[in-house]
Amino acid sequence: MNEVKTDSRLGAPESMGISTLEPGQRPPTMPPGRQVSIRVQMLDDTQEVFEVSQRASGKVLFDLVCAHLNLIEGDYFGLEYQDQRKMIVWLDLLKPIFKQIRRPKNTILRFVVKFFPPDHTQLLEELTRYLFALQIKHDLACGRLTCNESSAALLVSHIVQSEIGDFDEVQCKQHLLNNKYIPEQDTLMDKIIEYHRKHIGQTPAESDYQLLEIARRLEMYGVRLYPAKDREGTKLSLAVAHSGVLVFQGHTKINAFNWSKVRKLSFKRKRFLIKLRPDLNSNCQDTLEFMMGSRDCCKVFWKICVEYHAFFRLFEEPKPKPKPVLFTRGSSFRFSGRTQRQVIDYVKDSEFKKVPFERSPQHSESPSAGQVMVNGQKQSLNLGQSPDGRQPSPLTSPLLTDTGFVRTDDEDEVRRKRFPTDKAYFIAKELLTTERTYLKDLEVITSFQKSVGKDEALPDSLRNLIFANFEPVYKFHETFLKDVEQRLAQWEGRSNAHIKGDYQRIGDVMLKNIQGLKLLTANFQKHSEALLELERMCRSSRKLEGLCRDFELQKVCYLPLNIFFLRPLHRLMHYKQILERLCKHYPPTHDDFRDSRAALADVSEMVVQLHGTLIKMENFQKLLELKKDLTGIDNLALPGREFIRLGCLSKLSGKGLQQRMFFLFNDVLMYTSRGLTASNQFKVHGQLPLYGMTIRESEDEWGVPHSFTLFGQRQSVVVAASSASEMEKWVEDIKMAIELADKCNGPSAEILSSSFTDSKSPEESSADQESEDDLSASRTSLERQTPHRGNTTVHVCWHRNTSVSMVDFSVALENQLSGNLLRKFKNSNGWQKLWVVFTNFSLFFYKTHQDEYPLASLPLLGYSITIPSESENIHKDYVFKLHFKSHVYYFRSESEYTFERWMEVIRSATCSSSHIRSLSRKEPHVY
Repeated sequence: MNEVKTDSRLGAPESMGISTLEPGQRPPTMPPGRQVSIRVQMLDDTQEVFEVSQRASGKVLFDLVCAHLNLIEGDYFGLEYQDQRKMIVWLDLLKPIFKQIRRPKNTILRFVVKFFPPDHTQLLEELTRYLFALQIKHDLACGRLTCNESSAALLVSHIVQSEIGDFDEVQCKQHLLNNKYIPEQDTLMDKIIEYHRKHIGQTPAESDYQLLEIARRLEMYGVRLYPAKDREGTKLSLAVAHSGVLVFQGHTKINAFNWSKVRKLSFKRKRFLIKLRPDLNSNCQDTLEFMMGSRDCCKVFWKICVEYHAFFRLFEEPKPKPKPVLFTRGSSFRFSGRTQRQVIDYVKDSEFKKVPFERSPQHSESPSAGQVMVNGQKQSLNLGQSPDGRQPSPLTSPLLTDTGFVRTDDEDEVRRKRFPTDKAYFIAKELLTTERTYLKDLEVITSFQKSVGKDEALPDSLRNLIFANFEPVYKFHETFLKDVEQRLAQWEGRSNAHIKGDYQRIGDVMLKNIQGLKLLTANFQKHSEALLELERMCRSSRKLEGLCRDFELQKVCYLPLNIFFLRPLHRLMHYKQILERLCKHYPPTHDDFRDSRAALADVSEMVVQLHGTLIKMENFQKLLELKKDLTGIDNLALPGREFIRLGCLSKLSGKGLQQRMFFLFNDVLMYTSRGLTASNQFKVHGQLPLYGMTIRESEDEWGVPHSFTLFGQRQSVVVAASSASEMEKWVEDIKMAIELADKCNGPSAEILSSSFTDSKSPEESSADQESEDDLSASRTSLERQTPHRGNTTVHVCWHRNTSVSMVDFSVALENQLSGNLLRKFKNSNGWQKLWVVFTNFSLFFYKTHQDEYPLASLPLLGYSITIPSESENIHKDYVFKLHFKSHVYYFRSESEYTFERWMEVIRSATCSSSHIRSLSRKEPHVY
């Protein structure tokens, strides 16, 4: 017999990865073939019948069971059955059911807990904890979970509290006489009653929590013993746990082999082998050998060891090995399903989509007519019956509708019940969600460094400058994010927070980390230096410029590359805003107020210190970005030039009004038309120096609404805005820019000498262009734009016929927001859960926060944000509506706070600002 190896070496490198069928979604398509009924016994001892195809895999049945229960954290569970050898084995999810179960009509599968985590707080759903509590109840009753009398009585008292509620001596005694929870229950009756008396006011959910808290500390918690012998023939038992392989003598643990010490698990015939990593400090043998009852016993235990290792130690489901062409050696068995890490991440990311868990009454007196679900299909039954006439399972949710979909009619009420109501919780959650996005943005810089850094075109000086100043910041925020995730996980277990401490606060976490962040101030100051150096190197090296352009074409670089270099400076402002909201919310007497205020003072000091650098670099970044959108000008990013506003105006010519893009700087006003090249760049056709310019409103003169005339030293132009508000913004900003130019010592020789790339004068170029048909003026949908850079801000303004100022850009970057939203289209019925990031005037949509790049984006310029009217029949809380012409989207958030935050940041992108805010922003903030 050949040696059988685990599917992957223990301790293999971990990586983030995939997801399987998501609860609440449509189960996998049933394969064709004759349908067969399979009975599954649930943890509450009811039985359910599932119809599956003869060709269906184990996973099809398992997913049907999870959908039937509305169980999100189903990966902790499994289906076990007794095979033809009378052995209890787990149903393999990858293999066809009927290759495993020979007589399905005579076989009952049991749905039970398969993987026992070390800490029950890792179970995020009340339903999951309830099922675990039922498993503990079973294990106590059958004698598998052994413990001393005091622990046994305490466990039973919590079960009784969960089942009958607050203490009543007569009722408690009668209940214990009618129900047997432990083998020696009669002798412990008085002690159980004594403990039960102390649980008054404890909810069923809290009873489950306490039950698991006690059980997890017992040595036999989650342990299934597999008989074995050592080399000397001593009778032992082997078991597997989250930490590794355990050895028992009777019910006493005598040895444990942690996963980190185990190099390989295998078996040969009846021998089970554990190969350990070399340890100079231990006298233990390199390979341990145990004899089991048969080869089948060995294989059954080896398989569950493989699964336990993968579930608790790996980040993602291991990939299948390629099948050998000629010969097979060993077992092809592998773990199938999400790992614990993936389960936790998924549940955290789908919080407000979860289905409520409502416990059915333990004793139903008068069943009435109703419907239950079998295989996701409605069956007309008496409410007091399951499909085969037994009592219904309290695990069956009444909210499951056709083909496994979850109806969301009651989600708003559910959401109010499940989440902490304190506003501070949602402020802390905003910190968590935006920190996840921020870390992903930092990864863009580190991946750029790895991608481009391999090429000699990137000088060592620049490579070292980027690495030395971004790597420490990235490492710091990895730890920061873990701290915030841990605190939120503790906070969400709010009803039991008193057990381990007061976790309903975030100021202490922020204070500790912002004090650490202050040590990186020098790195922040170097980030702008890295951006300047990168631009300087690109100007001198076409190869490096090409490498940067190629990297920007990758999906992961969802914004212009140089924006990511400014992310750390913007993040400080995000922290400041979050802490300001927290301090405003807390009364001065709140335990978290002092830490929050101290953290606010620290981060405000950093913001003031870096404020000047941020203003300067935002302007430089914007000039570099515009340079890529414009053609026909040599050098846009001149020293001293400041960007003020860009947008659409109609220019009056001999052919009438024609749409043009205008770019206003502190020294010049440029106007352009959109080219017909592959990149759709805008070609500069005129430059109007601001020095000596005058402006006059001219609606009456030309008979064109919202028009005004610009009188330059060499030429004059008549332009019209799309609305009165747009005209007001343009006139205000142009007047301000003219004043700034006049205060300088006349026109800049350097600016005026900058020439067009062709040989024509501005007037000639302009005249030529005016005679062309403006083929690109049609309003095509931005969502269908295919050429790269087709949805930059310039192009969005062109299509939406609007404008934005430098202040708008800054506000959009400072108001970044991330989180889960439910989205619905105008004519669709269902809501789709998405991870949404707002930045740079756009919503970027992801399936989960772990995705490397967005699936789609929605530029918001020109959109209006409102609340749906009664006639739109959106009878949900916290819904806002985005609409532009015929495009309509509805979005649902999880709370009043998050609803208001999304409304606030989206309004910042859809309402353009004037130069008044621009001037005020350049003054140091007062904190």
